[in-house]
Amino acid sequence: MVILENISVSFGTRKLLDNVNLRVGGKDRISLVGVNGAGKSTLLKIITGGFNQDAGKVIKSRYSTVGYLPQETVRLKGKKLFDEVYDSVEDIKIIEDEISDIETEMKLFENTDSDEYIDLLTTYSELQEQFHLLEGHKLKSKVEKILAGLGFEADEFEKDVETFSGGWQMRIELSKLLLQNPTVLLLDEPTNHLDFESLIWFEKYLIHYKGAIVVVSHDKEFLNNISNKTIEIQNGDMNIYNGNYAFYVEEKAKRKELLENQFKNQQKYLSEQEKFITRFRYKATKARAVQSRIKMLDKLDKVELEDEAAKIKFRFPPAIHSGRIMVEIEGLTKTYDNVKNVLEKVDLTIERGEKIAIVGKNGAGKSTLTRIIADTEKYNSGVVKYGYNVIPKYFAQNQADEMNPEKNSLEIMEEANSGESQTGIRNILGGFLFHGDDVFKKVGVLSGGEKSRLALAKMLIEPSNLLILDEPTNHLDIKSKEVLQDSLAHYEGTVIIVSHDREFIDGIINKIIEVKNKGIKTYLGKSSEYLNVIENDNYKEVEVAEEKTEVKTSYQEGIESKKKKKEFAKLATPIKKRLSEIEKGINELEAKKKYLENEMSKTDFFKDADFAVEIKFEYLEISDKIEKLTSDWEKETEKLEVLNKSI
Repeated sequence: MVILENISVSFGTRKLLDNVNLRVGGKDRISLVGVNGAGKSTLLKIITGGFNQDAGKVIKSRYSTVGYLPQETVRLKGKKLFDEVYDSVEDIKIIEDEISDIETEMKLFENTDSDEYIDLLTTYSELQEQFHLLEGHKLKSKVEKILAGLGFEADEFEKDVETFSGGWQMRIELSKLLLQNPTVLLLDEPTNHLDFESLIWFEKYLIHYKGAIVVVSHDKEFLNNISNKTIEIQNGDMNIYNGNYAFYVEEKAKRKELLENQFKNQQKYLSEQEKFITRFRYKATKARAVQSRIKMLDKLDKVELEDEAAKIKFRFPPAIHSGRIMVEIEGLTKTYDNVKNVLEKVDLTIERGEKIAIVGKNGAGKSTLTRIIADTEKYNSGVVKYGYNVIPKYFAQNQADEMNPEKNSLEIMEEANSGESQTGIRNILGGFLFHGDDVFKKVGVLSGGEKSRLALAKMLIEPSNLLILDEPTNHLDIKSKEVLQDSLAHYEGTVIIVSHDREFIDGIINKIIEVKNKGIKTYLGKSSEYLNVIENDNYKEVEVAEEKTEVKTSYQEGIESKKKKKEFAKLATPIKKRLSEIEKGINELEAKKKYLENEMSKTDFFKDADFAVEIKFEYLEISDKIEKLTSDWEKETEKLEVLNKSI
């Protein structure tokens, strides 16, 4: 458990956090939301102790451990991938090293009856017991499972960590954090560097995570799937909503409506009182009543409405007319270092008005294909050609480096303008988090994220008919993403997006191109439909063989159906019986496990150390049995499914 009491943080005259309080319970799933700069990341750093608040205190229970994934890119070096993750669990690693040292020392003893040897053997037994309690015997398989889930291939386990890119290094940090299994997990934009498949795995892992989770993310779908409490940080204050992001949006709208009604009613009441005071202020017979009402109004708590900016809407300039075919690709092959084929004999036709998401694992070739379409990267063989009168605009993170560092944001936008008024330009900049005097900052002093947002805003007001966007949402908060999403949904031209943000692309696209195994595969529809397909196929290509079928009469089919049902019942009965026994065993063990959890949660649990160890050992044994029975249940269920399909 972690408690924050009366936390305040100021930057100059601005109060970032003003006397806020927060309690993180053992099973909480909290999402922190708010505009960029509201204080979300600062709050996480305060919990870790990495940032000193101006006032207030952080209280952590004695047995709480805190794990933190920062938003900033890390730089790792000096170890192999597997070792970097495995060695991160220090307490287990220390015990394992001690066990290894004792084993080496014990081999040197000739007299195994000596007191020294027996003492060593006792220590060895105690260490082995600790190692088992900490589930050290499962550590290797856990490392393999987590690395595979986050997208690492088995042949990469022995690669040096410094050979991985920044995005993959963040995945390594995330792997270490999940392996350490802290009681409180703090995640700052954890999905930024994940592809679809690793994102789905990560979500499922978090759903079954046994500790508390506090997450900052601009991915609404991700927040909906994992959180059960939403805390909005706004103007230095915290507003708590007991539900996921969708619940927060709905509940906030209800609260706003209620507040507006309270405001109207109070304003009506105040107006009536002011009229009474004005009318009878100078009448001696009403003097006491007037003074009474004046005092009452002074003590009245005034209802104040939130100062919310109007929702910004932006529409692209009309798309320039083009032919039906926007891009045509035939036999495209791309090779790096004359060794590795990333793309091989790819054929693709993109037509006017299509809105396409390009998806696939990191490293599969999504960005490479996008850059080739945008004509910013060469290819080895094949043909890539634009159709009639195609005018592309390409956004990538490095686009920001091409802007003049001596000009301010407003000047950059005015240069690219195609008829938008200055008020309109200021509104667009506001949608991308440039408010007030921010528009007069020179490009040279902007942060990397600010430059990326400005480059995106600039591209949006330039005339075109083909937009190519590579991870456009990485530096946008939820409101800015909504501005961009709404604009792209109404854009008349063709759109190609590389993004793992499901909710964002679902509001725009009508086709998905998956880059996989050096080729591409096309899916019609939205990302949610695509995800259903790949989940049902267990992320594997399914080959369907064409078979000639004989025409059967309904009489023949009826006889065969009865035979199959009889055969299925005969073979399925022992499997169903075994499943029933397993389920009964799991239920009994779960009841025992719940009893032990109640015992361990008592405040005086650790007073009797021997009893605590005994209970903990029994708890781990039961957990292992449940895990094994669950595995058996899955195998038996799979047998039943296979039998059903075969018959």
